[in-house]
This record gives sequence, structure tokens and C-alpha cells, in this order.
Amino acid sequence: MLLHLIVGYHQSCPNLVPVRGTKRKTHSEVAKKTSDLIPLCHPLALTRVAIDFEAAQADVSRAGAIICTATVETVGPTGVEMEALTAVNVALLTIYDMCKAVDRAMVMTGIKLLEKHGGKSGSFVAGG
Repeated sequence: MLLHLIVGYHQSCPNLVPVRGTKRKTHSEVAKKTSDLIPLCHPLALTRVAIDFEAAQADVSRAGAIICTATVETVGPTGVEMEALTAVNVALLTIYDMCKAVDRAMVMTGIKLLEKHGGKSGSFVAGG
């Protein structure tokens, strides 16, 4: 998605929440509802859910992008990667919904687990 289109769209539609300021609290609640959305996931007592957005400028290999990262923590003896992945997907779907009038060719890609510590399978760092 072209970032200048997002900015222009929100300048012409001031009633909409800016893309980078989408309701982080809402996405935090989504992480807590993962067990309602994904079969075989069980409810967890999450101690922290943080959603961050970063604008990545266009270059030769890609159009402008919005990078979404979720950090999820619990004190329980289980991993919370499904909660983090769910939060990221719903956050990106929210941005798609907000901007689809400007660009229906947006693509959500590269969604993956970057890092995980704890749980039955221990630690994981992507590419490490």
C-alpha cells in the first residue's frame, strides 16, 4: 500500500482513526480471545500484550508498508505465540478494512513468529 495514499485518505476523512493509531487496546483484547477463534487453543491469563506499528518506506523491491509487531507475555507454563500471531493478523485486517477504499490490492505477508521463550518447547528465535 502506498503510504502517501494512506495519509491523503485520512486527511480527507478526518473521522477515521489514523492507521498508525489504530486501537491498540482492541488488538490486545483480540489476543485474549484467541481461544474463541482457534480450535484447540485454551484461554490464557496474559500479563502483557503490546501492539506496535512501524511505517516502512517504499524502495525498489517493495511498496510502502506497515509493519505490525505483537509482544505477548504470560506467567503460565505455556507459549503465547498463537495469541501474538492472532493479534498481528487482526491488527492488519483492521488496517485493510480502514484503507480498502484507497487500495484493494494490499497484501498481508511475512507474518511469522520472530521470537519465543518458555513453554513446553523452550526458546525459539527466527533465523537463529
